[in-house]
Amino acid sequence: MEQRTVTTQAGDARIGFARAERPLAVLALGHGAGGGVEARDLQALAAALPPLGVTVALVEQPWRVAGRRVAPAPRTLDLGWLPVAEQLAGEGVPLLVGGRSAGARVACRTGRSSGAAGILALAFPLHPPGKPEKSRAEELTGAGLPVLVVQGLRDAFGRPEEFPRLPAGAELVPVPDADHGFAVPKRGTVTQEEALAVVTGAVGDWALRTAAAARE
Repeated sequence: MEQRTVTTQAGDARIGFARAERPLAVLALGHGAGGGVEARDLQALAAALPPLGVTVALVEQPWRVAGRRVAPAPRTLDLGWLPVAEQLAGEGVPLLVGGRSAGARVACRTGRSSGAAGILALAFPLHPPGKPEKSRAEELTGAGLPVLVVQGLRDAFGRPEEFPRLPAGAELVPVPDADHGFAVPKRGTVTQEEALAVVTGAVGDWALRTAAAARE
């Protein structure tokens, strides 16, 4: 996988590219606070989207590149993301930004500043587990861009039915049996492959529609 290092105020970030042969869009994806770009949903998208014409850029935050185990404060995460997104905006095709969990929050906070055409929120952490009163819904509803939320039905950080009414241009796709990492039980109603197919199918369709609208 092609890699690129980008210097940011928070340190060096790293991009791994899964390139489309004839790109129609580039989708930049950040990881969560508890893991990196090896997450199953990010890897599934990196495999599934390039054949559709969407280049996937997996972005490792500076704290991960430096080998630290604990994510920094939100402001530092944003500082480590914006220069990467702004550089990817120069790829010559519409830029879509997103990520899983904490990476989705970063994309929502910075989407408009980075010149993105849309935001992908995978497993958006609507609230800490067991603490629905500590809602982060404003980051999502105030993003100001078309947003696709892909959320597991068993996500302890916020099940689909817990989400507030989303603004026009926002969509929410539930993933059967899936938890915060989109893992499903062995005896669930869908297999792991089927659950990830829901994710990749929804994201691929949304990415192509959003990129086409941005080119009009």
